[in-house]
Amino acid sequence: MPEPIDQFATTAHNLVDTVIESALRKLEDENKIRKQAIAAIRLDLSRSASAEPPPPVVHENYEVENIEWLTIEEFSIEKAEKKINDFIKTWEYQDSWLFCVDFLREDEFEFDVRYRFRVQWSIPTRRKPIPRSTASVYFTFHVSKIKPKTYPVEVYYIFETNRLVHRPGFSRFREKWLKDIIESKVLVMDAVDF
Repeated sequence: MPEPIDQFATTAHNLVDTVIESALRKLEDENKIRKQAIAAIRLDLSRSASAEPPPPVVHENYEVENIEWLTIEEFSIEKAEKKINDFIKTWEYQDSWLFCVDFLREDEFEFDVRYRFRVQWSIPTRRKPIPRSTASVYFTFHVSKIKPKTYPVEVYYIFETNRLVHRPGFSRFREKWLKDIIESKVLVMDAVDF
């Protein structure tokens, strides 16, 4: 009878050791991730401390283009719309796409004011001048109340139906993203009977 108890004790010790090792590995991984996040924040802070736009990112021998964005002092809704138009001109897409930029709203917070814009895309044709569906890209301008007026305004944008937040100069625009949004909307409309 003493043998099964020893066997259970050994199994229990092995199980506890495995759990402890797994927890230690997880802590080490979380520590690495935390260090990487801190390094990324420091890099971001050092970049935002200068009024210069971030350097272009190179992917697959492709340079992600960017424009010079507005400073806090220069910011106005009209100038922001113009900058969005200028930024979209750096994107590669077919000439059949049309878009319009609309100011949506202004949200005031304790330390900044956020201006939200929508860029609505569509492909009108001769047969269907009013497209069945559109794809939207939402731009947000963070105008800080506490940073010096010479600092650049922070700009972010997201594509409709997508949670990934893009920053100008850091990700390459893909026309496929717009097509996917429109195709998914058309599929839903075809699936719903009115």
